[in-house]
Amino acid sequence: MTTTSITLDQPIQRGDQTITTVELRKPRAGELRGVSLFDLVRMDVSAAQTVLPRITIPTLTRQEVDGLDPADLFQLAAEVSAFLSPKAAQEQASPTA
Repeated sequence: MTTTSITLDQPIQRGDQTITTVELRKPRAGELRGVSLFDLVRMDVSAAQTVLPRITIPTLTRQEVDGLDPADLFQLAAEVSAFLSPKAAQEQASPTA
């Protein structure tokens, strides 16, 4: 399972808990239901709001996603978009050592 960790610029307050880091899990096909892949790749806010609660650890609620700082939403949406790239495209885009 592919995951990546994002440190939030503006932490999420959930009761007594402060969430400063969110882990994203690469979505499976079923977790993408109801959204356009094109919309996810172009980081459409509505598509991100639908998918993020399905793939975040800890699981973010729709209300928490709606309340994200725009910079944090951008970071999370960019990672979701990157997850959708085929391995060959990712390898071609990464610099050679």
